[in-house]
Amino acid sequence: MRWRLWLLMAPALALLLAIFAAPLLHYLWLSTQAQSVLTGLQPQPIGAQQWLRLWNDGRFWQDTWQTLRFSAASVSLEMLLGLAVALLLNQPLRGRGLLRTISLLPWALPTTVMALGWRWIFNDLYGPISRLLAGLELPAIPFLSNPALTWMATVGADTWKTTPFVALLLLAGLQTIPADLYEAAALEGATPWQTLRRITLPLLTPYLLIALLFRLAQALGVFDLIQVLTGGGPAGSTESLALYAYLNAMRFLDFGYSATLLLGSFAILLILCGAGALIWRWSLRWQGSLR
Repeated sequence: MRWRLWLLMAPALALLLAIFAAPLLHYLWLSTQAQSVLTGLQPQPIGAQQWLRLWNDGRFWQDTWQTLRFSAASVSLEMLLGLAVALLLNQPLRGRGLLRTISLLPWALPTTVMALGWRWIFNDLYGPISRLLAGLELPAIPFLSNPALTWMATVGADTWKTTPFVALLLLAGLQTIPADLYEAAALEGATPWQTLRRITLPLLTPYLLIALLFRLAQALGVFDLIQVLTGGGPAGSTESLALYAYLNAMRFLDFGYSATLLLGSFAILLILCGAGALIWRWSLRWQGSLR
């Protein structure tokens, strides 16, 4: 019987091998080659020298820290705000369908278009925030030239963009919780906070972890938002791992090292998402034991 299951999964597995495993193996091979504009774009075997270069690359570790910090801040805010929005949209409000549609608009916008919009908003010369401050006779805020403010701007833009995605996943989870549980809790005199803590959050845990895994994977690979909004600046303070790999490949034509950077960032992503998947599996078993 087991071989039939593998036979049914064979087309999907073959597709995964074609679109995922084959490029990954090519990157592994490329990470052992010196292929750049300096070598005339001809691959030259150099063994593990690219990995030693990666290990000693201070810019790689700086971008790793910046990517992790950006991911932690943006995903944490998105989880909190997404839960709040999902709880609101799950209430029997008038015009709830319209509210749900409007709440999804930021997520529906292409990231490049959204980043261009926020770049205009944060501009300290002609942006609407600067015009408002000028009308109040206050100095402009250098959102895109001060490293600390620029980092906060990227986190804010990403949170605005992807909070609806988290809210949509959590709303789907909320609608699977039986209403009888809430009615029983109300009859027992439970407060809204007790209901949230003892009914909603435990039963919503698998959906919270799914949203966390999706958003963590996307945040760790952030590229288009940073490229359009800040270009990695000022002074590389918002540069992500994906942007660093892109610059090595497309600006410096150092394809071998770019492949090594991508594999390094992929390893970090694999470790973090693997840990999240184990936690998710444990939560499913724990939830099943409660039932």
